[in-house]
Amino acid sequence: MKKSILAMAIGVAGLVLAACGNSADNTAARTDFNKADVAFAQQMVPHHRQAVDMAELAGSRAKNPEVKALATDIENAQGPEIKTITGWLKEWNKPVPDDMTGMDDSMPGMMSTQDMDTLKAMSGAEFDNAFLTMMIAHHEGAVDMAQTELDEGKNRDATDLARVVQSTQKAEIDTMKNRLKQ
Repeated sequence: MKKSILAMAIGVAGLVLAACGNSADNTAARTDFNKADVAFAQQMVPHHRQAVDMAELAGSRAKNPEVKALATDIENAQGPEIKTITGWLKEWNKPVPDDMTGMDDSMPGMMSTQDMDTLKAMSGAEFDNAFLTMMIAHHEGAVDMAQTELDEGKNRDATDLARVVQSTQKAEIDTMKNRLKQ
C-alpha cells in the first residue's frame, strides 16, 4: 500500500480542516452557504459514519495487515471530518442527521443493512475481499457526492472538503483495487 500517499492526503485534509475553522477571514465562507452545501453536509455525515463503521470491523475481522492499515486510515480521516461537518450544520442552523435510518440506497455508495450484516458475519480473507469491494463502491459514492458539491455548492469550507474527499478517496480506491488484484 502506498502509505505515503495516504498519509499525505490525511495530512492535507487535516490542514484544510484546521484552516477552515481557525481563520477570521473564513467567517463569510463558513456562513455563506446554499442548498447544495447543506445537502452535501447532511449526506456526508451518515455516509462517513458508515465508512467508519465498516472500517472498525476490520480491526477484529480483517486478515491482511494492509487492509487493517487502510481501515485505520479511513477512520482517522473521516472521524474528524464528521465533527467538522456537524459543526457547519449547527452553525448553519440545519439538522444534523442522527443516524443512518432510512439512508440505505438513498445516496451513492451506501451499503444496505443487509450488506452491513453480511460484512459483520465475515472474517479473514473473505472479509478482506468483501470490505475492499464494498469500500470501493462506498468511496466512489463519496467522490460523486463531492463532485456535486463542487459543481453546485458555494460554501468555501464545504468545497475545500469536497476536494479533499475526492483526492483522498480516489487514492484509496486505487489502493483497494490494486489490493484486490493481488
